Amino acid sequence: MILKKPLITEKSSKISEEQGQYTFIVNAQANKIEIKKAIEKMYNVTVESVNTMNYSGKPKTRYTKSKVISGHTPNYKKAVITTAKGEDGEREIIDFYDNI
Repeated sequence: MILKKPLITEKSSKISEEQGQYTFIVNAQANKIEIKKAIEKMYNVTVESVNTMNYSGKPKTRYTKSKVISGHTPNYKKAVITTAKGEDGEREIIDFYDNI
């Protein structure tokens, strides 16, 4: 499974509306070619480019009544997908909410 979930934040929503770029959390071992094929197959759009970023987890500590709990957030890989322009000059749209 290459695509884990779409990343929907205020910033990613803004760039999807303005620039036709969509953000996904992907498998850490996936490369750009595999990500592009998975997006095109799942959403039936043409992908122009794929940019990826690796994020490392950060340590977190909580203080409770009985003890100190230490842990860390997970590592993950993020991909920013740019869709291609259609015949009318507009970028193709991915609708995350159409199956709800």
